Amino acid sequence: MRKWLTRFAPAPTGYLHLGHVLNAVRVWEEARSHGGRVLLRIEDHDRERCRPEYETALLDDLDWLGFVPDLYPTNTFRDGRCESRQSDRGDIYSTLAERLRGQELLYGCACSRKEIVESRSPGVLGSGGPYPGTCRDLGLPLTNDVAWRVRLPSTSVTFVDRWCGPQTQVPAEQCGDLLIRDRRGNWTYQFVATVDDHLQGITDVIRGEDLLASTGRQILLGQLLGRPTPATFAHHALIMKSPTQKLSKSDHDTGVRDLRAAGWTREQVLTAAETGRHRQSSMT
Repeated sequence: MRKWLTRFAPAPTGYLHLGHVLNAVRVWEEARSHGGRVLLRIEDHDRERCRPEYETALLDDLDWLGFVPDLYPTNTFRDGRCESRQSDRGDIYSTLAERLRGQELLYGCACSRKEIVESRSPGVLGSGGPYPGTCRDLGLPLTNDVAWRVRLPSTSVTFVDRWCGPQTQVPAEQCGDLLIRDRRGNWTYQFVATVDDHLQGITDVIRGEDLLASTGRQILLGQLLGRPTPATFAHHALIMKSPTQKLSKSDHDTGVRDLRAAGWTREQVLTAAETGRHRQSSMT
């Protein structure tokens, strides 16, 4: 019987809100029901948006809410350098990127976001759509002033999500060649989450359904990095601010920090997250 290990992996780009609490509830609930463990990971790969004060606040909120990680408890992050904080894992990401380069899968990309949008086929609007492969065969060196992309094969990825059912995705059609490092030197979410889930031995990923579309590309990238068997994925419904808008870290009426200041108890916050409902922060 396999050892069951999942993770809770917040990004310190703002304060925790009820959506994060809902995810934590599902993560710990699933771990306990399967006799498994929870690993805490701080996903601060975005150096422009992540701040130390947000990390401190989310650690305090986890303690207050009673979510105790089995691996990397909150104090291991407060003590300084930590193996589960992404900004402390740069050498690991460089090593795995070098592995991709050794397979001739990695190339430099000088395209700006505007150029990528403008190069898409007529009728493709906004910032979505796959990267068109403009720099794929230019042989640009992998320097610090270009983005790094992985050549993705045009294969389909089929998996069974525990809660969303059978899924088939074609990552190359979704995103084109996958960006793993941007022009500012930031490792991307898709890359670092895949690397960490692989090397940390995560067997089960429990997260919001807004990340369901990322699953195929992460499974495929994991295969390219040498992971023989992917994790099992389970994507849960989100708490929505409106029928089309999910919660944001800027929503003060759903932020744990604001709710605590307004006098909410731990039990009230957990109940609001579990039911997907919340009252305004004027509650006493």
